[in-house]
Amino acid sequence: MTDQKPTKATKLKKPIAPVRQRLFYTWLLWVAYRLLGLPVLISTFNPMSPNVVGGIAWQALWLIPALILSPWILRGRSPYALLVGSMFTLVYLGASGVVLFTRAYGSSWAELGVYLVDFLLLLTINVWLFVLLKRLPSMNNVVKQPRSR
Repeated sequence: MTDQKPTKATKLKKPIAPVRQRLFYTWLLWVAYRLLGLPVLISTFNPMSPNVVGGIAWQALWLIPALILSPWILRGRSPYALLVGSMFTLVYLGASGVVLFTRAYGSSWAELGVYLVDFLLLLTINVWLFVLLKRLPSMNNVVKQPRSR
């Protein structure tokens, strides 16, 4: 019995569809949570009871870049668009982490949990984006066919 390791030429390609589907559902969950869940839960758990409608409006403004990127993220086909989406979600992840750590002082545990869920959803989106980008065909070795006239 010979134990041969697969070479680059014979290496099996990993499936893209399950990762694309996970990214699709995680993205939709995060957008809905960020737009509706976060303002409602913060209004519930914060003793000052901030305005829910104002919170939803603020989150809608904050989500404009994500809503513009949504069609590309949900399709999950174009490596270039996914790279741009990955950069934006890394910015969202950093901002979410900063909010989480700044709220650590003076906020209730329930409020921290709300921000932690947001952070974890963004972290999961970034992981799925990196995995999907790794599995998509290379952007450098694309051989374009000449146009037929």
